[in-house]
Amino acid sequence: MLGHLFRRTLPPTLALLGITACAISSAAAAQPAAWPPKTVRIVVPFAAGATPDLVGRVLADQLHTQYPGSTFVIENKPGASGNIGTDTVAKAAPDGATLGISIPGPLAINTLLFPKLPYDPERDLAPVTLLTRMPSVLAVPATAGIGSVDEFVAKVKSDKGGFAYASIGAGSLSQLCMEAIAQKAGAAMVHIPYAGSPNAMTALIRGDVQAACLPAISVAPQHAVGTVKILAVTTPERSPFLPDVPTLKESGIDVQSDAWNALIAPAGTPPELITAIHRAVEAALADPAVVTKLKTQMMMPEASTPEVLRQKIADEKRSWADVIRAAGIKVQ
Repeated sequence: MLGHLFRRTLPPTLALLGITACAISSAAAAQPAAWPPKTVRIVVPFAAGATPDLVGRVLADQLHTQYPGSTFVIENKPGASGNIGTDTVAKAAPDGATLGISIPGPLAINTLLFPKLPYDPERDLAPVTLLTRMPSVLAVPATAGIGSVDEFVAKVKSDKGGFAYASIGAGSLSQLCMEAIAQKAGAAMVHIPYAGSPNAMTALIRGDVQAACLPAISVAPQHAVGTVKILAVTTPERSPFLPDVPTLKESGIDVQSDAWNALIAPAGTPPELITAIHRAVEAALADPAVVTKLKTQMMMPEASTPEVLRQKIADEKRSWADVIRAAGIKVQ
């Protein structure tokens, strides 16, 4: 009863103060998270000059333009097929000050290749957004006299397992793509890994290997001058950068290999921070200068929701599990 009387006789000034405090609290809760901090570290789990590094630097430059009061620092931490740098992100404070650039390997494929990882991609990382997509291509030396995927398959089968292909490393997407092609074609090939696309391309041009599946930007210049022949793109649809080149599926080999880069954060990063980072990065990717820079590298900007990126990671694991198992691919 007394409590009831007290509420009825509360002075108007106190009642107004209570209403005002609630309004302030609600308004504060509705405000977007304060991001970026003074310094944001963007960890790239590959060496300087690699595609993820390029994407990270383009993004960092644009974010600095959008937020001149903040510094965006690229930190290259290569090693163990991207696992070392990715682990750095996984173990960082979830405060928006550390982000990571990643690709299918450290987020999905490596869970199928390595007996143990120092992080769990699902438990220890928070997806933010896809960043870019780029086509890979199936290519052969021009001197091989192979003009189509059909001719390529016939040649591989006739070589009875002696047909050699280059990749950019054991367990890389370039190896998995070639093994998937071999499995679909009912043929066998010899894998020769190289330390990156430039070395693999040199081997292809010299004829040290008979084929490779590599990023289109690595192959297109040599295709243009006639030293190698691009037979197909690995993306689900034709690439706007190579509109006259058919997809593998069009050519009778149902293999799709989508090379992409993405932005991740440590698990536990508050949802409001993830939203703020996502909005900033989405705006950066839409900037015409960024679009132009990426197109020179045959990359298309492609922002996504965190949920879409999470599903993309799950799809990668599912699509490559059988290929890895059938080929017996392991990375120690």
